[in-house]
Amino acid sequence: MKLPKFISSNIVLKITSLNAVVITIRLIVSAFIQRLLAITVGEAGYASIGQVRNVLAMLTSTSTLGTFNGVVKYVAEFKSNQPELSKVFSTVSVFAIIGSLISAAVLFFGSSYLSDYLFQSQDYIYIFQLLAVIVPFIAVGRVVNAVVSGLSDYKRYAKIELISYLLATGALVIGLYTSELQGVIIAIALAPVIQLIVLAFVFGKTLNAHVKLKSLNLNVLYKNKLLAFTLMSFISTFLLNYVELFIRTLVADEISINEAGYWTAITFISKNYMVFATGLFTLYVLPKFASIHNKHEFKVEVFNIYKTILPIFGIGMLLVYLLKDYIILLIYPDFSGMKPLFKWQLLGDFVRLGALVLSHQFLAKRLVKSFVITEIVSLTLFFVLSKVFIQYYGTEGIVIAHFVRYIIYFIMVFFVIKIYFSNHKNKSTDGENM
Repeated sequence: MKLPKFISSNIVLKITSLNAVVITIRLIVSAFIQRLLAITVGEAGYASIGQVRNVLAMLTSTSTLGTFNGVVKYVAEFKSNQPELSKVFSTVSVFAIIGSLISAAVLFFGSSYLSDYLFQSQDYIYIFQLLAVIVPFIAVGRVVNAVVSGLSDYKRYAKIELISYLLATGALVIGLYTSELQGVIIAIALAPVIQLIVLAFVFGKTLNAHVKLKSLNLNVLYKNKLLAFTLMSFISTFLLNYVELFIRTLVADEISINEAGYWTAITFISKNYMVFATGLFTLYVLPKFASIHNKHEFKVEVFNIYKTILPIFGIGMLLVYLLKDYIILLIYPDFSGMKPLFKWQLLGDFVRLGALVLSHQFLAKRLVKSFVITEIVSLTLFFVLSKVFIQYYGTEGIVIAHFVRYIIYFIMVFFVIKIYFSNHKNKSTDGENM
């Protein structure tokens, strides 16, 4: 199908529109699946599913020692420089081996503790032992996905995302009907294996052209550069998911497991529509910002991204809010307690979207100190505000904390980037005067 000229001439719209087709299909399928889960496993089961998803998200960081964004950056920069790419992937291979071994060991030998800590039960030991076996698949899939993103191969990215999601959903439905909650959790754990198989079929030949296995010698020439991304990923992915695990446990302990299920449901809705932005960030924003070296170009690009995606997201989020009663009725029957959560979650996500566009400059330019400080402040705010607000507003306090946190985060990121370009300009001027 040929895209309209105004879309095909705008790469941001091009990626967004292609992504929209994939995400729309995902949303339709997801609505059916979430209704099925809500009816079958209930609020408590939904909270357990949320715990497993957070653990998987943490493994996407630890299995490769957080090198995903580093691979995206260097593939974008060196896509035509095979010797440099070989150095990058040699280092990444070492990181992935170390990350996978450590992650697998922690999961396998700590399975009893993790089951008790996250689920207050010994019934989930098997899931952590299963994840220990799956960790290498997560690591390899993560690296290959980074190559797809670094090449800005958005057509294949969309195909991989859609096929993987549909196959993983099929496995989830089979698991649900054969073993209910246990089957669902096993299916979720197996999703990375399914995605890796799809990646191999769809992207195998292209990957082979850029990653020469014979040239990999397990050196660590890019160790210091990639360690910066390890630190950033640890904070943005691992710590974020740890905080979410803590907050879900906090809600279950302070209020009830059902309320924890409501919060898990609203965050799942949020993650579904935020997937629209995820592809844009990895396929376009990060590689583009990596190639920009002055304030004017950066401002022009940010304005272009904002004027393209913020109205689309704003309208979409407004529709979600206006249709919240129908969403609950159709997808989450008996989850009426999540209704007050929509407003603050949506407002927080809109501000978050604007902030995330700016903060990708930290990743693009490897501004480790700026990234670490802003992320730690953001996570600390979420952690502290959630503990305080839950005392006054119940579960709604968690989403209010989410909104307040991202307002402060946006302001911080804006001023940090302003200072960065000011210092960058001064250094350039000093260099010219020398």
